[in-house]
Amino acid sequence: MNATGQGATIWLTGLPSAGKTTIARALATRLTGEGHRVEVLDGDEIREFLSAGLGFSRADRHTNVQRIGFVAQLLAAHGVKALVPVIAPYADSREAVRKRHQAAGTAYVEVHVATPVEICSERDVKGLYAKQAAGELSGLTGVDDPYEIPADPDLRIAAHEQTVEDSATALHALLRDRGLL
Repeated sequence: MNATGQGATIWLTGLPSAGKTTIARALATRLTGEGHRVEVLDGDEIREFLSAGLGFSRADRHTNVQRIGFVAQLLAAHGVKALVPVIAPYADSREAVRKRHQAAGTAYVEVHVATPVEICSERDVKGLYAKQAAGELSGLTGVDDPYEIPADPDLRIAAHEQTVEDSATALHALLRDRGLL
């Protein structure tokens, strides 16, 4: 199979409003233009359709990440580049997904979108930080709920220090270097 038809899961982890989905969508546009089959598994859409009914306890977050990981691995095994911009706050949950991919012989890339919480709070794309500050929301990842920073991601992107296009280009270069493009 040529690299255009080779699947892979590209998991973008980071805090809320870090830029995960924006980078994933920019990369998806580029990859689609190059002839790759691409799906973006957006965390909010997955929560609505695949993980409806799950809360935000540690166990529910783990279940959500495992469900997304299963779908991503299935897509990747069938030649799709599955871009997964999902917080996945716990290292053990991310590692379980990586191991599932390894066991299946499916390419997996972990990207940490390393935007500091202060910048994410300023961006506040969904108004979550404002709700948390006003006492209307608890359990916000990186504020009053843990986010375990990846110790050794395949790529760490300082999205707050570069453009979306530069971030997508860095990720594209990693995929090319790994023989996935």
